[in-house]
Amino acid sequence: MTTLSTPDRARRLRELHAAPEILRVVNVWDVISAKAVLDLPETRAIATAGHSIAASFGYADGTIPLDVTLDMVGRIVEAAGDVPVSADLDDGYDDTADTVRRAVGVGIVGANIEDRLRPFEESVARVAAAVRAAEAEGVPFALNARTDAFVRGGDRPAEESLADAIARGRAFIDAGADVVFVPGVLDAATAAALVEGIGRVSVIGLPGALTAAEYERLGVARISYGPLTQRVALTAFQDVAKDLYADGVVPPSTRALN
Repeated sequence: MTTLSTPDRARRLRELHAAPEILRVVNVWDVISAKAVLDLPETRAIATAGHSIAASFGYADGTIPLDVTLDMVGRIVEAAGDVPVSADLDDGYDDTADTVRRAVGVGIVGANIEDRLRPFEESVARVAAAVRAAEAEGVPFALNARTDAFVRGGDRPAEESLADAIARGRAFIDAGADVVFVPGVLDAATAAALVEGIGRVSVIGLPGALTAAEYERLGVARISYGPLTQRVALTAFQDVAKDLYADGVVPPSTRALN
């Protein structure tokens, strides 16, 4: 049951981003995956994985219709109660302001919106429009503005991608974003430079990246895991299916989480 208002849950998410401790969010993709995470006492916020939701409905990453995403995340919001939910809204679709307005309407209080390395001024304008839309709804929306400076930087030198990420991130913060998401396998020096150059930074826990505790020591605000949590679940599912085909049995350690 939800007792906190949407603005209150948004403020709570922003407080978690601003806390000295890194916010660890385990990405979910449907109601039952959300409930499995919500059952854990460590859970302070929920984040959805757009890639995982898209895969669940048979869409390639970045191609799922907004209506389908909002329907699923709205269900997750209902299941989460007072726990704030941050959604992956891809690139914000055609109109970031309308997308955020509709997201707030189903109780979403924060979101990733990626720039896909659009031209600098256009990217900043889209972030600003998203922020203004939430403000018009009376919600201190925790926008986790994503820059793809590294993952879409191609073969340009790493220092150019770093400089681009800092320039975009700083502009996103100035436009009202709460935190800046910089995906990629970030080493300690790169993460430290991003924190120094941008302020509040969010990262993804990829294989080969630092641990959450190591990023926390560098001042990173938030870590999430994108589609990797669903991949872990699907790996376990496929492995047990293979074992069952080989005349195995369901492991007795299996918990009734559904």
